Amino acid sequence: MTLKTKLMATTAAFLIAAGGAVYADGHATHPETGEALASDQTFTYRVGDESPSYDPGLVEDVDGADVVRDLFEGLMNQDAAGNLIPGVATGYEVSEDNLTYTFTLRDNAKWSNGDPVTAGDFVYAWKRAADPALGSPYAWYIELMSIENASAVIAGDMDPSELAVTAVDDTTLEVRLAQPLPYFPQMVTHGTTFPVHQATVEEHGSDWVLPENMVSNGAYVLTEFVPQERLVRERNPMYWDNDNTIIEKVVKLVVSDENVALTRYLAGEMDRTIVPAGQFPSLSQQYPEQAVSVPRACSYYYMFNLRDAAPDELKNADVRKALSLALDRDIIVEAVLAGGQKPAYTFTHWATAGFETPDIPMASMTQADRNAMAQELLAGAGYGSDNPLSIDLVYNTNESHKAVAIAVSQMWKQTLGVETTLANQEWQTFLEARNNGDFDVARGGWCADYNEASTFLDLMQSESGYNDSKYVNAEVDALLAEAKTSNNPQANYDKVEEFIAKDTPIIPIYHYASVYMYAEDLEGWPYENFEQNWYSKDLYKIAE
Repeated sequence: MTLKTKLMATTAAFLIAAGGAVYADGHATHPETGEALASDQTFTYRVGDESPSYDPGLVEDVDGADVVRDLFEGLMNQDAAGNLIPGVATGYEVSEDNLTYTFTLRDNAKWSNGDPVTAGDFVYAWKRAADPALGSPYAWYIELMSIENASAVIAGDMDPSELAVTAVDDTTLEVRLAQPLPYFPQMVTHGTTFPVHQATVEEHGSDWVLPENMVSNGAYVLTEFVPQERLVRERNPMYWDNDNTIIEKVVKLVVSDENVALTRYLAGEMDRTIVPAGQFPSLSQQYPEQAVSVPRACSYYYMFNLRDAAPDELKNADVRKALSLALDRDIIVEAVLAGGQKPAYTFTHWATAGFETPDIPMASMTQADRNAMAQELLAGAGYGSDNPLSIDLVYNTNESHKAVAIAVSQMWKQTLGVETTLANQEWQTFLEARNNGDFDVARGGWCADYNEASTFLDLMQSESGYNDSKYVNAEVDALLAEAKTSNNPQANYDKVEEFIAKDTPIIPIYHYASVYMYAEDLEGWPYENFEQNWYSKDLYKIAE
């Protein structure tokens, strides 16, 4: 299989400095490449389900984060390679003890209603996200940032006003950390840290995110939203860098069926859609300039319910390990998915910056040896042909998830005699079920919030907001805490991955590749950005 990598032709910094009318005749050319720009600068793409929220303080899914990055802008952005570049902040300084970060905000950043974006807007947003009253599913992220008093605020033991983030003046934001955190600047590209307009939030409550109410500070404004159908955002004339934006309108379409979406893409209705499971080899031959697969900072896994009320059989580590061993990951990535994904025996993605994949014994075994060990472990736990193990496996509605679940259930049946009941759920229902512990085994997918191994492994911390297994291991907690202040945390990460392999609270299955179809006239996609964080303001369409 040949994986095609397209490189971004240029960055937003080089885009032509002119308003939208310049592009209307289709004769404008790109100043660096000389490419003629299309007269219609509309980018249309597909997602599989509606996101739970587009409030920066509440957004929790990847598709929702993509929208939020267009509507709002944080302190820092990422370029096409994933490097930090200025956003609302032009830069920052760090104190000698690495505990105080001082961000300088640009003085020409504005909200879509013309109000200036100030340091106070960030203070309000961060305290709001940490406040238990909001109930943010990402409140724990503020704690991960090591901001002073974050833990106590999130726990409700301290007032949100005590969170150590201060507006020194309108263009100076000071953040005090409880301990040094080398990758702290990377964390402020995440939507949870984006500012929100206080007056709008307080006036409209939860309805502030509706198109008729929303005030935002990103390159685009929300102009239309039909849940489970479409979401439209259009250029924000108040955005400080609007002159260097080319894409006029971004349309997100919700199409649950991947094959239907592909048909609509091939008919020219979309500029980007996912490649259905197993179809990348043929599509890359038919459409070599459109089918793309590149590594993506996400890991696909199954999680076990380890709560007190969970089935007793799942509380047995030997049972969980047997189920992990019996999965032939090579078949899943090569035959079921066939899009450049890689088998996973660690939770942390193999391509994560600074991470060296530890030697997990299971990874070097043959599948025959894994199966033999799985059978021995399950028999030792009291399960076999006369006492078969039964499992309920839930996943969110998606053809690829369904294909993987069917393959997994067949492997468990063939190797271990396990009876698996499969159930798919709509996205929001699925998230609630996982959070509430209404499952035996559930699909999980984690995409990095920043490019460092802790973004994966912190989910194994006992109090993590996304530790949906409710895995508790004091040694793992201590290793993760120590890693945050370590100059070389690799040894700690190795040990945590070893605990995951031994205790098996989750089953890592594969490491993602970003496998999509992209229209040939779409340029500027950040294929080299490992997190695949994209900004519509950096895209453009060329004339045919």
